[in-house]
Amino acid sequence: MALQALHSSGVAFRKILSHFPEELSLAFAYGSGVFRQAGPSANQKDTMLDFVFTVDDPVEWHSKNLKKNWSHYSFLKILGPRIITLVQNNYGAGVYYNTLIMCDGRLIKYGVISTSTLIEDLLNWNNLYIAGRLQKPVKIVALNENVTLRSALDKNLKSAVTAAILMLPESFSEEELFTEIAGLSYSGDFRMVLGEDKKKVLNIVKPNVEHFRELYGSILQENPQVVYKTQQGQLEIDKSPEGQFTQLMTLPKTLQQQISHIMDPPGKNRDVEETLLQLAHDPDCGEVVRLGLSAIVRLSSMSQSTKGIFTADFLIGEKWYHNWGFIYISW
Repeated sequence: MALQALHSSGVAFRKILSHFPEELSLAFAYGSGVFRQAGPSANQKDTMLDFVFTVDDPVEWHSKNLKKNWSHYSFLKILGPRIITLVQNNYGAGVYYNTLIMCDGRLIKYGVISTSTLIEDLLNWNNLYIAGRLQKPVKIVALNENVTLRSALDKNLKSAVTAAILMLPESFSEEELFTEIAGLSYSGDFRMVLGEDKKKVLNIVKPNVEHFRELYGSILQENPQVVYKTQQGQLEIDKSPEGQFTQLMTLPKTLQQQISHIMDPPGKNRDVEETLLQLAHDPDCGEVVRLGLSAIVRLSSMSQSTKGIFTADFLIGEKWYHNWGFIYISW
């Protein structure tokens, strides 16, 4: 099962986790502080560690965390856990980040998201913010026995494969597939225009092909529409209209809706299935899927980054500058 490939933890990560309230349905570490990336600035010893904590009851969790880690929060801490949770749930991508925290001698940032919000994103790609991070290799530090969450994690990986193969030709390499998957949550991200390394996606994939293979190998082997030549690292996919229609019909709901919006002229109001059937016969099918992804990511990346202005502790002298910059250029 693909989820098992995700499950890896270490003493250092668990030690950091011990500084936080225990009620976590999922906790994972991600990014360049966890997995090696190519590029001139990769693997520096002082690289920030990035975490996401998934909690069933954000009000209760923030209440406990404020008692343990009051200094982690911005000025919003004065307003209490209910307001923090309101900001978390109702603005941006449903994640509340505390940034530039020293913990066990390491600089960390951590995001908090409710379990229900994460499950919705994994299944429907409402914003592809945390779901997108979970399409790339991560280190799972804690995972409870929530069957619905585990199923949604697996479905997110299968959806990533489907979206990627719709944008690829009939035959392609593993690296091409993994690069397409890694780039799903960067499509339309305004930070790719405002100074981020344009080779970022390749820098993620090249040193981590084996990790991607662990994540997606069983999914590719079990997909009846994919011929996976593991020895050669090559794949072939059914690009017939019938095959593409099958793939389009299994895409997450929000992406299907975005595609339908792109395809439908004003006032036509066809149902989604009819629109996807038309797209399956269109030679530009992959580009329309890419446009749909961009529409989702563009909105969530801008709104989440704007929210960061209020969740970062920018009131304290020099730290204002660092957090401001961190909000807008960090992945």
